[in-house]
Amino acid sequence: MKKILVLNFGSTSSKISIFQDEVEVNKTSIAHNTATLNQFKSVIDQRDFRKKAVLEWLESINESIMSFDAIAPRGGNVHPIASGTYQVNQDMVDDLESGQYGVHASALASIIGYELFKAYGIPAYTTDPIVVDEKIPEARLSGNRILKRTSNMHVLNHKATARIAALQIGKPYEECNFVVAHMGGGITIGAHYNGKIIDANNGFDSDGPFSPERSGSLPVGDLVRLCFSGQYDQLQILRMINGEGGMKSYLGEVDVRIIEDRIDKGDKEAILAYDAMAYQVAKEIGAYSVVSQEKLDAIVLTGGLAYSEKFTSKIISYMGFLAPVLIFPGENEALALAKGALRVLNKEINTRIYIKENQEDTLWPIIESER
Repeated sequence: MKKILVLNFGSTSSKISIFQDEVEVNKTSIAHNTATLNQFKSVIDQRDFRKKAVLEWLESINESIMSFDAIAPRGGNVHPIASGTYQVNQDMVDDLESGQYGVHASALASIIGYELFKAYGIPAYTTDPIVVDEKIPEARLSGNRILKRTSNMHVLNHKATARIAALQIGKPYEECNFVVAHMGGGITIGAHYNGKIIDANNGFDSDGPFSPERSGSLPVGDLVRLCFSGQYDQLQILRMINGEGGMKSYLGEVDVRIIEDRIDKGDKEAILAYDAMAYQVAKEIGAYSVVSQEKLDAIVLTGGLAYSEKFTSKIISYMGFLAPVLIFPGENEALALAKGALRVLNKEINTRIYIKENQEDTLWPIIESER
């Protein structure tokens, strides 16, 4: 039996799990105060703060770090890579720390996992990082040759939940045609066709629908003019897009439970913003429903917002006619991370090796169209 420490960090939380093989035997979710996190100049600067939280929790439950066979951290922003399980190495950490491919708190899990590996010799394996890229060629063009569309989404939960949905309808995931919507602090919607995510919005850079804390797609011309207005610096603009956008911008609140309470009390601004977020999610699902050029098997709703019947019912009212809707609230990321590490430990698969982009022959794997 293998013992695995799973680290899954979000923008304001640190989720930690302990697995014995595929069984989760202990877990916690540490909510971090936004004001505390804002004291750090960058997300990467939270490294010691988050690592201390992990080690203090292990100590509080009398778990020695040396008792683990592997660490399974969530992956972060590196260059686009193929789906699979990667051993966290110095090249990966260098790219995560550089921020050249974007910055998200998920990167901290792999950075801390690698630090624990160096300190204690426990290998760290990450599975299906947020930048896994399986897009068809048509989905890569942005409309300007200088800018390219890359994949940056909740790949881990997308694929884990899609496999659960495939089991429910009685088909192999590799033969299914889904649109999956992960709805949390960020929202990513992807077209899953024959086992690959062939197109999706970049929810980490706020492409697509707005979410509790991200702006989603903005009017480009107005955004450019705002950038050059002299009123804001780059960091302020980026925070408007990711962290202080969406519901945070309109209502000053990111907790949907509080927003729904305001709606129940007749708050008209809350009603409008909430309805608009559901509308944008449904519209994005509709757009991705045509990508495969085939009839959908199901539309799959997952993530924290899927716990809200009020929110899911609004989405379904727009697009329920397209296909059956399956709802799997929460996320299956911890188990997917543990399974990836376990398959390596049991020698069922070989780990993929991450190599810096300038050492590779191609920038990313080009997936030929299979439609």
